[in-house]
Amino acid sequence: MSFETFNFDRTIMAGVRALGYVTPTPIQLQSIPPVLQGRDVIGLAQTGTGKTAAFVLPVLQHLLQRPRGRIGALVVSPTRELAEQTHETIGDLGRQTGVRSVAIYGGVGMEQQLRKLRQGVEIAVACPGRLLDHIWQGNIDLSHVEVLVIDEADRMFDMGFLPDIRNILRCMLQKKQTLLFSATMPDDVRRLVHEILQDPVTVQIGHAAPAASVSHTLYPVKQHLKTALLIELLRQTKTESVLVFTRTKYRAERVAEQLYKVGFKATSLQGNLSQYRRQTALDDFRSGRIKVLVATDVAARGIDVLSISHVINYDMPDTTDAYTHRIGRTGRVDNTGEAFTFVTSEDGAMVRDVEQVLKAKVERRTLPGFDYMAPAPKSPFVRPQFQLRRRMA
Repeated sequence: MSFETFNFDRTIMAGVRALGYVTPTPIQLQSIPPVLQGRDVIGLAQTGTGKTAAFVLPVLQHLLQRPRGRIGALVVSPTRELAEQTHETIGDLGRQTGVRSVAIYGGVGMEQQLRKLRQGVEIAVACPGRLLDHIWQGNIDLSHVEVLVIDEADRMFDMGFLPDIRNILRCMLQKKQTLLFSATMPDDVRRLVHEILQDPVTVQIGHAAPAASVSHTLYPVKQHLKTALLIELLRQTKTESVLVFTRTKYRAERVAEQLYKVGFKATSLQGNLSQYRRQTALDDFRSGRIKVLVATDVAARGIDVLSISHVINYDMPDTTDAYTHRIGRTGRVDNTGEAFTFVTSEDGAMVRDVEQVLKAKVERRTLPGFDYMAPAPKSPFVRPQFQLRRRMA
């Protein structure tokens, strides 16, 4: 089956061909027809399965038949990176349609966003907080929105955006088609679905587990040896581009700096960076100028790089859903990938949970030649014990 089957407008098909799309992915094949019919849709599929095009294409088709210069579709995204990625996809697929979009997110000034809104756009792709800022200031008119898309819904609620989503919905009382896309269906998402979707069609591709195209390996290691193990693992492994996940922003920055110092083309992506530096890091990673990107879970949302060969969990994630999201960055579409996870003695419970999701025991592996018994470095802030005793005397 090809994209010709959907009978998209010729201007949309020009964008499809320009991007080299030939055969729809399963989520596109099953969700595009009901979206074109005007049905509310729940799309459940892992990252990298083509969810963005699954809603962008029918939204473009819908807007071609509507007046220009006013917002007819709103896409709500959890992060700046994902909003920018969706905005770029709309631009690529809709280049010949004349449909315009604007990306709205914090971390940058409002002036440029306001200027684009005043010039007239048909699609707004927005993060909740900055969208509400524009709403409260009267900068944006959502009264003509006919299609609402809530993208990466599970991550949206993980990040605490549920109150913001409800506030946005209160500003859109008109009848509209609602599309909700998510990798998983936690209770918060399920409750929202029952509240705002009308007789939705549910499209589920696979299960809430990482894609079968990814292999999984655990590397047991002590906490203080993780960076040394990461360096040696990268040296001994043939990779294309590598995404490393850490639990904190500080650790992402520190690990990236240590990798850079020993010769790797590495940088970090975390919330303390300015929007310009975040975008530069993403662009460098996509282009291949940077081979190793060290990121937190939140910052990594929106990374759309097909050539990621390895995902390395420097820190074990807190939930199986987070593991699924991370691993979804490799093995995308028709590619294969590898997932390495560093585990300490404290990660036993999460390891069991992950294996339950995968329905298989994950291979434990050690790196040949690596010194797993190296002692932890002494902290420069701890005085020798004899000095403490002398003070007490």
